Amino acid sequence: MAESDPLLRAFRFQVQLRRTDDDGTALGDGAFQECSGLEVEMDVREYFEGGNNAAVIRQAGRAKYSNLVLKRGMFHSAAGRLNADLWRWMQDAVGNIRPIARYDGVIEVMSVGDEVVATWEFDRGLPARLRGPELNARTGEVAIEELHIAHEGLRLVIP
Repeated sequence: MAESDPLLRAFRFQVQLRRTDDDGTALGDGAFQECSGLEVEMDVREYFEGGNNAAVIRQAGRAKYSNLVLKRGMFHSAAGRLNADLWRWMQDAVGNIRPIARYDGVIEVMSVGDEVVATWEFDRGLPARLRGPELNARTGEVAIEELHIAHEGLRLVIP
């Protein structure tokens, strides 16, 4: 890789979650340690043409989006206090509070010089799963919470 090429480091990213209904409400503070699930898979339909035994016709079907998985330290504020925004979002959805709040998201990857070099955007996210930390007094590990977001679309935007 040439020295003039921007270096993409997997640890330099930020996540923003904003209410879909344009009221500008943010969810949490975006201090996530891990992000996975940036995937799109397309169904491919196969058709067998009568009389043509040597080939199968393939056509594009629907796109399927994997759930995004975001992980962060449960006590991540500067004051070391619990931020329960993610839990409230899930509890409202499970508790039949309607309409369910949906969030659009932006995941930005930054170069070593803090320049945004790639951005993924997703639409109308719903909480699909929320997992609390695994508590074990013997390990001394950080308490990590994990949020799975089901969404309706994922795009890569290159600035």
